[in-house]
Order: sequence, then C-alpha cells, then structure tokens
Amino acid sequence: MPVKHLFVVGAGRMGAGIAQLAAQRGIQVTLMDVTKDLVRAGVERTAKSLQGRVDKGKLTAEDREAALSRISAATRLSDASPCDFALEAIVEDIGVKRKVFGELEEAVADGAVLASNTTALSISEIAASTRCPERVIGMHFFNPPVVMKLVEIIPGMATSSRTVETTRELAADLGKDPVVTNFESPAGIVSRVLSGLLNEAVLVYEAGVASAEDVDKAMKLGTNMPMGPLALLDLIGLDVHMAKMETLHRELGDARYRTPYLVRKMVKAGHLGVKSGKGFYDYPGSAGGP
Repeated sequence: MPVKHLFVVGAGRMGAGIAQLAAQRGIQVTLMDVTKDLVRAGVERTAKSLQGRVDKGKLTAEDREAALSRISAATRLSDASPCDFALEAIVEDIGVKRKVFGELEEAVADGAVLASNTTALSISEIAASTRCPERVIGMHFFNPPVVMKLVEIIPGMATSSRTVETTRELAADLGKDPVVTNFESPAGIVSRVLSGLLNEAVLVYEAGVASAEDVDKAMKLGTNMPMGPLALLDLIGLDVHMAKMETLHRELGDARYRTPYLVRKMVKAGHLGVKSGKGFYDYPGSAGGP
C-alpha cells in the first residue's frame, strides 16, 4: 500500500530536503523538530528551494504552492500519530536515535515503518530500542535528496520483508532508484567506498601537496567526478563525515577509516562546511542547520 503520510524527524538540510521531495511527489508530510524556530527554518529552506526550481523552469508556481500546502510543522514526536511512515534525519548519535525511535514507536499508526537516514550507525542497535524491531530499517538518502537518484535501503537483523518492500516502494514513488543491501554493514555501500577517497583527499591537502582548489580540480578532470572531494566534504558536513569515520573505524578496525587530524580540528572550530558558512571553502550567507 502506498505511503500516504510521511513524518520526518529533523528539519535540517537533509530532513527539509526529504520533506520537499515527498511533498513534490504528492505525499502529505509532517516536518518535526524540537523547537518552532528550527521547524520554521526548515520550512523556509524548503520554500526557498522550491522557488529556485520555479525560477529554473523545473516547477510551476502552482506546483510550488501545492507542495508547500502538503507540509505541516510539528515540535512533538507524538504528532506522528496519523503517519504511516516515519523517517528520522537527525544527529548521528546512537543514544539520541534510540530515544527517538522508542518514542516514535508509541506515536505512529500500527504497522507504520520506522526508518533512519543514518549514514553509518547500526540499524539493529537502533531497532533494539523498540518493541517491534521488524518495523525498523535504514533508508539512506544522498545530499541533496531532491536531486540525487539513489536511496540505499539497509535492513537490520530483525527487519521484516514487508518493511523492506514498503520502503522500496516509497523510494520508487519518490522517483528514486533504490538498492537494498543483503545484510547490515557499517555505512552501507556508497559511504563506505567513498569514505576512504575523501580521507585521502584531506590527507593530500593536509600534507601541503596541493591547494584545496587543485585537489578538487585534479579529481574532477582526472576521474570525471562532478564535484571535487573537498567541496563534497563541505556539502556533506565535516561533523557528519567525522561521525561516520569514527563508526567505521570502531566497527571495522581499519586504519583507512581513521579521521584525519585536520578534520577533527575543523569540527572543533565549527568549520563544518556549507551549513556553517566555512569549511575547506568559504560560503558567505550559507550558514544554517544540519
């Protein structure tokens, strides 16, 4: 049965982008965060993004208004009661996610899927905080979710086949081309493969081999990457990348996934990339939420 009402937890860049995507595809969305200001910022970000698509001729003004009319705001997890699919897109902290899922399970409709957009944390560990772990699954979108075609679907140890199929159908309804992993593995497919490359790009820059601009230029022209690795890290968020690397290093014990010192230093300084206005590059006027 198609998903009719999506509850998105987290109104940052990723959560707002997923809400926009679903609303554009005709799905009712409730966008939730812990304060009215955070939710308002998420809705405003969505409205601005939709207007950008109108300006580029990719969307009509009427479609923009219709999409915005499908998005409602919430500041409580209990507001998820009418929803048949909940998707969490918050900070990469296992304790916080487990608490959210435990509360979400009590709020959503019976049989609703509980999905996490986590990049690297264990779906099985998140699911263990619920009474119905068969309803919990990883649904990993890529940034920006309105544009990127891939969704990785990552079942936990207890995830049911029904949950997998419902999630696969939602991804298809959102216009995505999903892949489903055979079993749970840290960071899925793309993030695990890409993490080593991004780390090496940081190490090359940190060693003074080349400027950030030339590292990115070399990788774009030499490997046909659409975006250089350092610019991509800025888009992902240095804090998100560090959390993912720490999980991979802890779970796999492989030195390839050790976070470079420069990344740690930048995160401590608040230089997180696009969302903070500064990373490997400067982004005047771009500071915002995660």
